[in-house]
Amino acid sequence: MTMILAIETSCDETACAVVKDGTEILSNIVSSQINVHTLYGGVVPEVASRIHVENISAVIQEALTAANVSMDDITAIAYTLGPGLIGSLHVGVQAAKSIAWMYDKPLVPIHHLTGHIYANSFVDEIQFPLLALVISGGHTELVWMKNDWDFEVIGSTCDDAIGEAYDKVARVLGLGYPGGPKIDKIAKEGKPNYTLPTPKVDGEYDFSFSGLKTAVLQLIQREEKKGNEVQVADVAYAFQETALHSLIDKTIKAVEAYQPKMLVLAGGVAANSRLRELMEKEFEDRKDVKLIIPPLYCCTDNAAMIGAAGAIAYQHGCFGELYDAAKPSMDMPHENM
Repeated sequence: MTMILAIETSCDETACAVVKDGTEILSNIVSSQINVHTLYGGVVPEVASRIHVENISAVIQEALTAANVSMDDITAIAYTLGPGLIGSLHVGVQAAKSIAWMYDKPLVPIHHLTGHIYANSFVDEIQFPLLALVISGGHTELVWMKNDWDFEVIGSTCDDAIGEAYDKVARVLGLGYPGGPKIDKIAKEGKPNYTLPTPKVDGEYDFSFSGLKTAVLQLIQREEKKGNEVQVADVAYAFQETALHSLIDKTIKAVEAYQPKMLVLAGGVAANSRLRELMEKEFEDRKDVKLIIPPLYCCTDNAAMIGAAGAIAYQHGCFGELYDAAKPSMDMPHENM
């Protein structure tokens, strides 16, 4: 049995969880800063790190209390080493190292995206080979896993991550922050009255969303120049349909080429209701690959997912040291942490 105390502070959520054997969540505490950063239209790194400092001790204690365990019960301390905001990461890294030193527990440093991928283990047993579509505010990647704890990025964004594009388009449309949920909601009221170009890239499994964001801005400018009222819901619909079909088309292409046993969604944009609907429809009749969509609570940043990945990393002997520093630009795979 492994009992992982997991810490996640890569961006603007201060989170701690206790996860048993990689699949059973005993506690999952998240202190969100969304209300603060909404005032600024996005995450302010310095503000985020200061709030992490204020909250980290209380969140860790609450996670242990909610799980009804003590540090004597804990097998190892898993924590997000990167990627993320350097100040935010530093708070979680220092907290993990302090606890590990005080209680003589092994450290298990985790790449943030592996947490998002292994969050799917709370839904079903992970099967390999596996293809993961990792989509968030900072990442858009197709990750091939031939075996457990074996990561190969076969496709990534050439510019903006899809979540970042959602935020920028929402800002242009006057919808506010965070853009993903707001566009997802208003697009349900939209109609196909506008057409946007499908992003083109050279890489077979790569993505691009910067041009799509620019196309939205140009569309709005053209309509205003003609004296037409811009139909916000229709623009949101056009953007979302174009962006999501770009994701799905590349994912299907990768599935056909790599033939995984399982396809999983991972990351904050995996919470998008239209994406979930389209993916379920696309794969409902396929017998060759099993689609797993994570629960909504595991799409956004949390520590339970770090605990799930931490249990696997622990089994593979991926231990950290007290001198390890946060890695804001950390790449996958990460055997040499």
